[in-house]
Parts: sequence; structure tokens; C-alpha cells
Amino acid sequence: MCKFVNLMYLLSEDFLAACFRELSKSAAPGVDGKTWEMLQTEMPHHLTRMVDWLKRGQYWPQPVRRTYIPKDEHSLRPLGIPTIGDKILQLAMTKILTAIYECDFLPVSYGYRPGRGALQALQEMNNCLFMNPVSTVIDADIKGFFDSVNHRKLMNCLKQRVADDKFLRLVERFLKAGVMIDGIYNETEIGTPQGGILSPILSNIFLHYALDRWFINEIKPKLSGDAWLFRYADDFVVCTQKVEDAQWLLNAIRVRFASCDLELSEEKTRLLSFGCKAWADWRNRGIKPETFDFLGFTHFVGTSRKGKYLVGRTTSRKKFRKSLATLKKWLGEMRNVPMREWWGMLAAKMRGYYQYYGVSGNSRAIIIYAQRVRELVYQALSRRSQRKSGLWIKLNRYLDRFPLPKPRIVHKWYACKSTQ
Repeated sequence: MCKFVNLMYLLSEDFLAACFRELSKSAAPGVDGKTWEMLQTEMPHHLTRMVDWLKRGQYWPQPVRRTYIPKDEHSLRPLGIPTIGDKILQLAMTKILTAIYECDFLPVSYGYRPGRGALQALQEMNNCLFMNPVSTVIDADIKGFFDSVNHRKLMNCLKQRVADDKFLRLVERFLKAGVMIDGIYNETEIGTPQGGILSPILSNIFLHYALDRWFINEIKPKLSGDAWLFRYADDFVVCTQKVEDAQWLLNAIRVRFASCDLELSEEKTRLLSFGCKAWADWRNRGIKPETFDFLGFTHFVGTSRKGKYLVGRTTSRKKFRKSLATLKKWLGEMRNVPMREWWGMLAAKMRGYYQYYGVSGNSRAIIIYAQRVRELVYQALSRRSQRKSGLWIKLNRYLDRFPLPKPRIVHKWYACKSTQ
């Protein structure tokens, strides 16, 4: 396998300037407090100085700023926000690593890759569960993956394809840049902070060697039946043809992850009966199959209108509640803004929701979502005035003139053929 020995020369002023233009102008500032607009005025000088430091091996990333966003109703997800200058360099390095590793990554991986995404992973898994003799699903969860990645082992993965010591040293400096929490510096000896542009590609590279390639090359040949892996970033599901294979494979994954300093969450990892056999047991013996969540959907064994087996899905309760809570908060922020100014944005948010969740079998959930959105709009408008009488009538008249997007199935997956 060929290795790339001279990558630093790619980090030129022109390349970094193009990366700066790709960054969102509303990107959150890092520990230096500088925004995109503030840095734009000094960009030529900043890039010249950055390239000079890179050539001399004297560029040191700044610590990331720790912030938290809601993960679910009961917990928060930590994010590390780099400075705008570090984001420029991270984006450039991400492009380089993507060009190198994209030809190595396997079809089982869908997250943060060009031309691939969550909906494609869901469709392929749907086709697998419907068209292949699946009997068991391993619903797995890696415990604190982004906070657990071993830096030394990650660097060993990078060295499989990258032999540029300066480039590797720069990656390691980003990994060990540290985190600022309430003004206090904290070292980062393990993990890749979520929020950085470089983290997704590094995580994909690590799991490519720790899971994907190991599963395809070493595990599948040892199974008595077939098995299929679907991974999106650190979320993955394994479907197996035989129950005994699933039990052995789950233990093998535990051992493999332990060797990589990773750990499965025992509370969230389980084996469950799924597929045609589970549907037959349900019909003949009344044993109702379990459900599992993957990429925002709850998957279950269902029955078609013709009385045959199909893979059913609906928006997971956690994601449904989170979407409505986020929308409710946004509507509260629009309380003093004229309705005509945010109505189009609300419609865009709803179209985006249907674009993801509008899949075969999920029509009931998106219809309920549309109804709840109307109720939230009514609640938001009712807080503006104490005159609530006739508000529904006025709102319905406004909806007649400026209708919101109707719920619709965007992705029709039933009777699709697998392309994996």
C-alpha cells in the first residue's frame, strides 16, 4: 500500500484562503473571541504568517472552547469549538485526509463521507432486513467514543497511509491542544473533541481499522452464516443470519474494542430477534419482536397491507420530542419579530424535517409533527396578546393564504433493490 510522504506543501496560502471562504460566516468564535468577519480584514497577513509557521514546524493550535448542547431531555453533549484560524487549517487537513482515505473506506461506512449519508445507510439497512435472511440484530453503542480515542493508536492508523512526519506532528498537536473550561486549561490526553472539523475524518479513520476492516476481513470469514455491518460515525448496527453468530460476534466486538481502548455501553447494547423469522414467530406464537433505534428512527417488524413481512419505522420518540422542543424554543425567540419575517423560515425548517423523516412507513409520525407545529405556532402567537378569542380563526385564514409545507413521503424505500 502506497504512503504519502510530502503533504505539507499542499497547505499553501491559496488553499487555506479557499478553505476560509468555505467556513460559515456565523461560525462560533474560539478562545480568542475572533469571528469570521473580524478575521476577514486581517486574513492575508494571517495566512502568510500561518504558512510561515507551518513551514518551520512552529504552528501550535490554540485550545478549544468547551460548550454544551442538549443531547436529549436529560443530558448535554460537550463540544469543542476551535478558533477560526484553527478551523481553516483543520478544513484543509480534512480535505487532504479525505482524498487519501476515501478510496480505502469500505461501503459499510456512511458518516461524513462525500456522496454518502444517514438516509443512504437507513435505506441499505432496510433493504438488507427485507431481502436477506436476517434473524438477529446487534444494536450496539460505543461508550463515550469521541472522548475515548487513544491518540497513540490513532496516530498508528494514520501512519498506515501517511509518512509525512511534519503532517503527522501537526495532527497530534491538534489532538493535544487542550480544552478551556470556564477559563481553566485542561490537557487532552485522549479523545477527539466533537465540534472540530478534523474530528469526523479522524474518527472514521480510527474505526475503519478498529471495526470496518476487521469485520470484513477477519470476522465474516469465520461466521457460519452471513452478516452485514452498517456504521454511521460511531453508531453502528450488525445484522446476522444466525443467532449463534450474533452471540459470538458480540463477544468478539467487546474483545476487539478492549484492544483498541474502546468499550461498549452494556446498558445500550443488546441482541434482538428481527427479520422474517421474528415476524413468523410473532404470527404463529404471538412473540412480539423488539424494536431498535438507529439514526433517529425506531425500527420494528411490521405487516404489509397484503399480510406479509415488512420493515417498519417511525421517528424515534427522543428525536421527535427534541425536534419539537428546538422548534418551540426558536418560536419563543421570534416572539417580538413580525410574523411575515419568520414564516418563510418556519416553512424551510418543516421542509428540512420532511426531507429527512419523510420515508416509507413514517407518514403517521410526520402528520403528527405537522399538527404539533400548528399548535406550537398558536401557542407562540397567543403569548403575544391576551386576546385569544378568534386566534385559531385568524391563524387558519393566514394558513390559507400562506400555507405551510404539507407532510409527504420523500423517500420511497419499499420494494427497493440493494445497491451495497
